This record gives sequence, structure tokens and C-alpha cells, in this order.
Amino acid sequence: MSFKVGQKVVYPNHGIGTIEQIEDKQIGVISLSFYTLRLAATNSVVLVPVTNATEVGLRAPISSAECELLLRNLSDDFTSPAQDWKDRFKEFSEKMRTGDIFEVADVLKNLTYLSHSKPLSFREQRMLERARYLVISELAAVCRQSECKIEPRVEQALARACVKHERRPASARAAAGAVAGH
Repeated sequence: MSFKVGQKVVYPNHGIGTIEQIEDKQIGVISLSFYTLRLAATNSVVLVPVTNATEVGLRAPISSAECELLLRNLSDDFTSPAQDWKDRFKEFSEKMRTGDIFEVADVLKNLTYLSHSKPLSFREQRMLERARYLVISELAAVCRQSECKIEPRVEQALARACVKHERRPASARAAAGAVAGH
């Protein structure tokens, strides 16, 4: 996928940015084209080789239709993460690196749920904050709303997911108990 100057893009683990220019740079004897990307979060500039943009995970933001899908996804139940924090952190890190906002949203749901039951490690807390930022900032950019308007919607969706996740095991136990009682 190729991008144009002025186009909004998503850079994995850093969020929304804008392609400021496409320039050729001489690296040794080779001339390479780079996207010059300005990241919205930090106002920093990143150079991404045009030929590696897909491998790096540079992508267009989700569509406005996908915004509602993402919010619905955030409120859905989820599979419980690994109990061992090292396994969980590895799994979540891989999801974050994909740059896929739906994978990032899954990490956000899991870490939000875990944070309600126990204190997160420093690294998991940072990942939770990063995932929350990435989801809210992309939704805000695509929906053309301020982050402060999007954040409550995300928090409500996460609260619904946590409630569904809490109820699932209890309802499964109740169903198993009803079967055993007959």
C-alpha cells in the first residue's frame, strides 16, 4: 500500500501520524525512498522506508464504519489471558507490535480487566496506558471527535466487557449445577 503526502497513517505502537513528505535519501551507494512521518502524540518525525512500510506495519487508519465495530468489539467478552505474567506479557507485546487496532483493543480489554482484580506490574501498566492511548487516539482521529468525547465511550465499552467476562464463569457454573441437580 502506498501513501500520499498529507495522508493520516498509523505507525504501530506510536499511533496516528501524518505523511509530511516522501523523500529520497542516499544510503551508501543505494538511493531509497522514505515516508517522513510526523507522529501526533510526540510531534516527532520518523522515517519509514517506502519499500518496508508494510513489514513495519504502517497502515491507513480504520474506516469510520469500523469505529462502531471497534467499540462493539471493546464491549464484547474475551478469552482470559495467561496466568503467568511472562507468558501474558509476551502474548500482549506481540499483539501490540502487529499495529492492528483490534489486537490492541484486545490487549486493552484484558489489561483493564486484570487491573480491576490486582495491581499490574510496571510494564503491564505502561502497556495498558499505551493501548488505551492508541485506541482512543485512532477513534478520535477517524470519528473526527476530541479524545475527551471518545474516552467515556471507550471506558463504557470496557466496563461492559468486564461485566460480561465476570458473569460468564458464574453462568457456566450455574448451568453445570442445574444439569447435575436433575
